[in-house]
Amino acid sequence: MVDFPKRVVIAFGGNAITGADDTGEIHEQFYHTRVAVRGIGPLLRSDAGLVITHGNGPQVGMALARMEIARGVTPARPLGVLVADTQGGIGYMLAQVIDNWLVLERKPRPVTALVTQVVVDEADPALRDPSKPIGMPCTEEDAARFRAHGWRVSGDAKSGYRRLVPSPRPVRIVEAPAIKALVDQGQIVIACGGGGVPVTETEHGLLDGVDAVIDKDRASALLAKEIEADYMIILTAVERVALGFGTPDARELDQLTVSEAEQYLAQGEFPAGSMGPKIEGAIDFLRNGGKEVLITSFAALPRAWEGSAGTRIVPDRASNGAG
Repeated sequence: MVDFPKRVVIAFGGNAITGADDTGEIHEQFYHTRVAVRGIGPLLRSDAGLVITHGNGPQVGMALARMEIARGVTPARPLGVLVADTQGGIGYMLAQVIDNWLVLERKPRPVTALVTQVVVDEADPALRDPSKPIGMPCTEEDAARFRAHGWRVSGDAKSGYRRLVPSPRPVRIVEAPAIKALVDQGQIVIACGGGGVPVTETEHGLLDGVDAVIDKDRASALLAKEIEADYMIILTAVERVALGFGTPDARELDQLTVSEAEQYLAQGEFPAGSMGPKIEGAIDFLRNGGKEVLITSFAALPRAWEGSAGTRIVPDRASNGAG
């Protein structure tokens, strides 16, 4: 990979903190966090300004489950507050693990975890059309109870039911100026966890929480644009972006231009529930001054540093085409 630039945003996927077969115990989450942090060692050793974002799906799911169990005993908490809670918990784990890693490497550097608010448009149609599944799969009996609460539910008896919530597009990162200032002071910043806490904003600048979740990759791309980052790295479950994913004719891509990414997106190659938001975020970032986006898995990251893994998305002028 090229020399690390002035500012990099790296988006940790949900598997960075909780494995597919985990029980959700904290010691498991710390283990996965340590593995993830070791994987970005080259970035941590560099002088690059670094902002780390992360998912929180499993953690919010467990928080919702605890809230359901405690219903009638303790007051229910809005979804936005649960996002803030998990930002704090995961931010604590990441900050501590990164700080310890830097001490052991004798590369001390300040690390700050910042609870981050993200403005969404009050008129966004997504706020009135819950479509994002959250929480752990539940039984038909649980689903009926959720519907009685006025919640929308999807799924079936075979795969389980999940609550659906709105997922509006991010418009502005409230703390972006503070994040940029901290990075410019040499700090590693952990921000926009779980896509950030969704809020609306009045014409007078007053903020109010929203019962929704924001896609983490879209929020990460917006943050990268707002702090004027050069590069963005999206860590997910696959080594490379692929055309025809999941089919016998799947073709992995080494590199994409923005125009090619837009074309494939329009053709339905990147579904909304998986690779779509990552590609959309990459396109928006690169259309607004970003230099490169790398999409790869945690396991492949060491090889991606050397250019032998991952998919790179670049502005049209900087590429000779897809791999």
